[in-house]
Amino acid sequence: MKVDNIKKSFKELKWYEYLMGAVMVFIAARAMVLGFTEGSSDGNPAWLTVINFISAVCGVICIFFTAKANISNFAFATVNTIVYAIYLVYWHIWGTAALEIFFYIPMNFISWYFWAKHRDQEVTQKTKTKKLKMWQNLVCAAVIIAAACVYHLILVKIGGEVAWFDAFTLSIGVVATILELFRFREQYVWWIITDVVSVGMYIAHFDAVYLTKRSIYLIMAIIGLINWAKLNRERNIENE
Repeated sequence: MKVDNIKKSFKELKWYEYLMGAVMVFIAARAMVLGFTEGSSDGNPAWLTVINFISAVCGVICIFFTAKANISNFAFATVNTIVYAIYLVYWHIWGTAALEIFFYIPMNFISWYFWAKHRDQEVTQKTKTKKLKMWQNLVCAAVIIAAACVYHLILVKIGGEVAWFDAFTLSIGVVATILELFRFREQYVWWIITDVVSVGMYIAHFDAVYLTKRSIYLIMAIIGLINWAKLNRERNIENE
């Protein structure tokens, strides 16, 4: 990955993305400082607030870049995946942790390769986008529902917490990541759904850092769907 492409990627960000990024950094940094000085109000140990800060910063940068079909996102995605998995393991959210460790980490590198093989001719730091047919969307929905039901039974057997949330998060995450790998814009429909659920979870189990992070993810998933649809319609009509 070229440094110049990363610089171009940051220059492409909009003012509202910089604003959301600044809010995320402020909240994560404040939580980290308080974690070491006064103790964390959300139950996280001090060392975990450092993990949360790294995850927050890398996570939002990754989301900003991905929403623009920008290949530079995968460097930040990999760091975010590793540190977020540490957070999930600490809180015993096993299903989502397994998704991060055994699926997202290798898929980051595989997707990085595939995106780089299909660069946009005009803007080389971007990849080409594609779209699904209606029957393919229905297959994705059926796979997610079936996989979630099976995985829910497994989680109940091993005593997983919030089993249905974990089951659907894993199922949606797997399908959406595969769609992302093959550059389909419909990935964002599924990211929107899982982000809505995640925001609700972090409201119930209050965590200021991850609530802010997931809220930004939700906003950027909507923007990403719009951006990818526009790019596919206007630039990548050949649907390679």
